[in-house]
Amino acid sequence: MTQFPHDQFAKEFLSELLSPLGTVEKAKDVPAQVREIDVFFQPNAANSEYVKTLGLLGKMAGTVALIEPFRNAVNPEEIFSCVLKLLDKRGETLRKAFRDQQRSESTQLPFLWILTPTASENLLNSFGFVRPVESQNWEKGVYFLPDAWRVALVAIHQLPKVSDTLWLRVLGKGRVQQEAIAELTALPVDNPLRESALELLYALQANLQANLASNTEVSQEDRELVMAIAPLFQEQLQAAQQQGIQLGLQQGIQQGKKEGIQEGIQQGLQQGIQQGKQEGREEGIQEGLEQGIERGRQEQQRLIFENFWSVRFGELDEKVAAFIPAVSTLPAAEFTVMLLSVSMLNVGAEGRQQAHRLLAENLLAGRSNELGERLPVIVAKVVELPAERLRTLLEQLPQLSGDELINLLSDDSGVLADSLGENPPDFSGVENENRQGD
Repeated sequence: MTQFPHDQFAKEFLSELLSPLGTVEKAKDVPAQVREIDVFFQPNAANSEYVKTLGLLGKMAGTVALIEPFRNAVNPEEIFSCVLKLLDKRGETLRKAFRDQQRSESTQLPFLWILTPTASENLLNSFGFVRPVESQNWEKGVYFLPDAWRVALVAIHQLPKVSDTLWLRVLGKGRVQQEAIAELTALPVDNPLRESALELLYALQANLQANLASNTEVSQEDRELVMAIAPLFQEQLQAAQQQGIQLGLQQGIQQGKKEGIQEGIQQGLQQGIQQGKQEGREEGIQEGLEQGIERGRQEQQRLIFENFWSVRFGELDEKVAAFIPAVSTLPAAEFTVMLLSVSMLNVGAEGRQQAHRLLAENLLAGRSNELGERLPVIVAKVVELPAERLRTLLEQLPQLSGDELINLLSDDSGVLADSLGENPPDFSGVENENRQGD
């Protein structure tokens, strides 16, 4: 969890996009004072195609630059602070040129870019920010101080909704940012910038959710942003599942070939070595493919769940570890819905308990018609089992009928029954007690 998730996201986002064009330093200290530049960029040999892909941001990357993004509307004092950083960096550049006995051209001096979600007309006028002439081809929303200052301000809310401004509108606020995220999601899946941006947005969502869980005084805007990013999380899960399927296919083919050879040899003793090998390969490959796909899917879901739980709640406890083998076998759609439900819970002890119950409910959901009104009581009893007994029960669960499951959970001693042939106990007393408790 980070105290300033939006600041961290902006720095990492800009660094990721600009790094192919030059050297990027995040949180660079200014020696003259205890001041820190959010993003310091020095261009190298430019890739013209990549610059074009970045649109307005690529145009800004044509010179040494200080980039200062703000989550909330910048105020006069913050602008003065940014200018001080620029002057400090300018002085450092000139001193180095003097020591090296080099002439410093004005175009080699650093340029300050201030990125703000909104900017009032009064603020712009008070500093003398003006729109450049149309011939310079700067988008609406970009303002400059007189040339000698080498300072510009981008009012993100004024930027036109075109592809050239997308990468800056992602750093906006409210509806502007949410619309930019929707445009980003709609980009082709093989777009490398799309993949990098989505990973950073998912990290931002994780930080915001952690802050929401620990701080009730969080803005409605941040809550809405978490919900806007949630579909991207589901998309990432689906992509990971697809990757697991591909891995399972490869492993299944290899294993299928081996099994096919063995089976082919056995059939070859009866029908001929050549025919037996061919039939064995075909049958083995088919069976291996099916098993490989399923094993790959289950293994991928297990990894996704373990990583998600570690990020969300910390170390896996014994009870959650007992749930994992059974949870990994859930169909992909049910697994995704279950994971999204758990992601919305608090990260404390109460959230963990609710997560345990959600896991049990998802594993028993398919038996709702068979168990009827007894389902909530059975879910509660399953969650109360010690980790080792819970693991044993979940291993047996696919083979158990509803009555056999009730028998296993009804032993007064709390130990799993050795026999499954007894009649199911009467749960009416438990249900009545539960209703009275409600």
